[in-house]
Amino acid sequence: MGYLVDHYTEGTPRTMSLVNQSTSSNLEIIHHDGHDPSINSPFVPAIRASAGTMVFISGVSASPTYHDHPHVPEVFDAIPRDIEGQLQIIFDNLDQRLEAAGCSRSDVVYMTRFFTNVDEDQDTVNKYQKKWFQGHVPTSASVEVTRMAADPKLRLEIQSIAVKPPSA
Repeated sequence: MGYLVDHYTEGTPRTMSLVNQSTSSNLEIIHHDGHDPSINSPFVPAIRASAGTMVFISGVSASPTYHDHPHVPEVFDAIPRDIEGQLQIIFDNLDQRLEAAGCSRSDVVYMTRFFTNVDEDQDTVNKYQKKWFQGHVPTSASVEVTRMAADPKLRLEIQSIAVKPPSA
């Protein structure tokens, strides 16, 4: 991880610059004034992609990726009801989509996390997500919703954007 340098001399305008802050050769983590690396946070303010192809990943949940519409309730019967049981499936599904697009976990630049119960599940999801990303931290937003469209048993859905690195 890098750090910010404050270029301030009395009587001159204050400027900030980012030093050595990248997750890969084409992604750069952006922080601004007030950044404190001792704060444990599951997101960063911004990521700049200098090269690559954007990949938009549809919402990922614990439901089967390919299922009938209208929904067949029996298809969703095997979904665990607890967040811990759903997390493994969600992140396995996300891994599968990233790999199919030629991306890896460290290529994820943005996530929208839709919770049905933020108070109960957010800390558990944050811990799992931190372990899953292994040091990479994407930008993100978290939203609480009444229910997921696919099935009322679903507790979390994650929509992502990745940047596939340029081919060598």
